[in-house]
Amino acid sequence: MEDIGAVHQQYLTEERLELRRGFWQPGPEGDPATAALDSIVASGAREVLELGCGTGAFAARLQAAGPIHVTALDQSARMVELTKQRGVEARVGDATELRAPDDSYDAVAALWMLYHVRDRATALAEVRRVLRPGGIFVVITIGEDHLAELRVEAGGKPFRPRFSSENGEEQLREHFSEVVRSDFHTLAVFDDQAAALTYLDSGSDDVRWRLPEFDEPRQYAGHVTMFVARG
Repeated sequence: MEDIGAVHQQYLTEERLELRRGFWQPGPEGDPATAALDSIVASGAREVLELGCGTGAFAARLQAAGPIHVTALDQSARMVELTKQRGVEARVGDATELRAPDDSYDAVAALWMLYHVRDRATALAEVRRVLRPGGIFVVITIGEDHLAELRVEAGGKPFRPRFSSENGEEQLREHFSEVVRSDFHTLAVFDDQAAALTYLDSGSDDVRWRLPEFDEPRQYAGHVTMFVARG
């Protein structure tokens, strides 16, 4: 199980996050983030909250997609600063204490972040509280087989997310009456052994990663799930 403190430290700045993003390519189902954006736009949302906004890339895309006002939240002051630089309203905050009135937002987004939240039950209750009637909660997470082949090959174990493709729906249904899932098969592409090790070392695992040398591109399968929850 990942160390929450170590996760917090690695997201104090943007370097590791941006490094990891650069290795990923969408699979046949398309880009999960674009699917999340399309779901929010199609819902007609005008006021949107994003939890764990990172550098603000998704929030800026969403705000540019229509007459949408985005409020972005992150625990990292640096991430909030970067998001503000994109023209998005952002503040430092915690998903378990949203500090917003009831029924404040038409949609809430949480992309690749709920498995980092220790008290997810409180966070999900907070999301439900601030959503307006008919609003949607759009979540992206990963499955237990996400990059499992690479992790095992490098001397580790498959990742077991606290909120995953396998257990996410059950957790959401504790707070929402309707949950729809969509699965995406993504690809991580590494040009050589050094690139793959750089990716693995950028995480919070307490593992001394080792890989056989290779100098031609290799692809490893990822598994991403989008949940759209209502009511």
